[in-house]
Amino acid sequence: MVTKTQDGAPVAEAEIERKYDLAADKPIPPLVPAGPVTNQADPRIDVLDATYFDTADFRLAQAGITLRRRLGGSDEGWHLKLPVSEDRREELRLPLSGKPDKVPGALARLVRARTLGAKLVQAAHLRTERTSYALLDAEGREVATLTDDVVTGEAGGEKAHLDRWREIEIELSPGTDPDVLDSLDRAVVNAGAKRSRWPSKLRRLTDELVPSAAGASGSVLADYFAEQLDALRRNDIGVRRDVEDSVHQMRVAARRLRSALKTFRRSLDADVANGLATELRWLGGELGPARDNEVMEERLHEEVKALPSELVLGNVGQLMTRHFSREAEEAKARAIRALDSKRYTDLLRALEKLVAKPKKIKDGKKELRKAVARSDRKLRDAVAVAAALRPGLEQDAALHEVRKKAKRARYAAETVQPVTGKKLRKWRKNVKAVQTTLGIHHDVVVTREVLRLLGLRAYAESENAFTYGLLHGRSVATAEAAHRRFAGQWQTVRKGSRPNWLR
Repeated sequence: MVTKTQDGAPVAEAEIERKYDLAADKPIPPLVPAGPVTNQADPRIDVLDATYFDTADFRLAQAGITLRRRLGGSDEGWHLKLPVSEDRREELRLPLSGKPDKVPGALARLVRARTLGAKLVQAAHLRTERTSYALLDAEGREVATLTDDVVTGEAGGEKAHLDRWREIEIELSPGTDPDVLDSLDRAVVNAGAKRSRWPSKLRRLTDELVPSAAGASGSVLADYFAEQLDALRRNDIGVRRDVEDSVHQMRVAARRLRSALKTFRRSLDADVANGLATELRWLGGELGPARDNEVMEERLHEEVKALPSELVLGNVGQLMTRHFSREAEEAKARAIRALDSKRYTDLLRALEKLVAKPKKIKDGKKELRKAVARSDRKLRDAVAVAAALRPGLEQDAALHEVRKKAKRARYAAETVQPVTGKKLRKWRKNVKAVQTTLGIHHDVVVTREVLRLLGLRAYAESENAFTYGLLHGRSVATAEAAHRRFAGQWQTVRKGSRPNWLR
């Protein structure tokens, strides 16, 4: 079956599956009955021929990603598999096209944050003799598929590796309750199969060739940087595919990295930390318009929906949709240009280098505590500056600075949690409340300017601008309420629980 695509983009399909090892002389485990399964369809036999692609140093395999071109079966084509959890993966498919030894650009671009521009080459070849059984419920609906695979594999390169093995797999059909997998699992294991320790056929074949995944480094900061770098890369794929919330999560990862680099700068090489922080600020700026547009569009549409119909005058929804659609298109293009740039690739390389040298990081408990205490003092100073100002644009800007300092203090507390345990939990919670409230305040301030522009545009197009003025007035009241709420929350931060070294 040839996979259809939408505008040339890969089609996504969720997979929930488990693999098992089974001796060559063992019969296929009986799964009738098991869970909701009451019948088993006649077997289907296929021969699958798959060529796997990776960089020379197996960067995709290290990340749990597989990229292949497969012939045979009902879903032949190009497949990119992304890990979600132990039993879950997302498979992106494209139909067979182009040269068999050249990965389609639509898939190659999705893994650029992993390959960093390195060439994707043929890394392995697998031939699978597959017998498939559709597992049916009492009403004849397909619940899952049981496959019995005899696999012959060859990994190329200087260290050529050949192997042959048998494995079985249970994959749930779309719409099946994920809990069904456990009931089928019990039946398979009771019949003598053993849960495979390999996440994929490719990883089983190439395990001796793939560099081992880095474990805990012994450095709190290096491990935190590694965690956020991985989040940056995972959400890179989502941003490129326009997956909901991916821009936001990628910005969060970039912000956490930048915040840690600045907060714990004294534990790092100052030039390296400052340089990376500058580049992460650039990345956040390139992603910012896309996220800001999402937030404002959702906020304003919800506010319009909440208004009595008699207060919505003119084509308000249509004008807002037109405005935000245009802004979204421009913002998305800007974000993708950034992700495709050499500057971004160089940033990822530099972050990799930082993570790879944990011994150069001076992050003992004493140094980490001092850094958190400095972030607390900077937050207090920012609050004092804002409190001394009269309401207006200048104070709005100062409150935004308080929000940024609160976020940095909260991130600092999260970073050092491996050494402080629960001691900062209450303080971090209180600081987060301040950050959240001032986030609402800032969103309202930014949205007010958008409402002013929409009102001007409506007037220029001979539309009624009343509703935009109404929303603008309400936004002023919302900002004032957020400011009052912040004042109370700040007292909670000042008087709330915290360790002695943070006083």
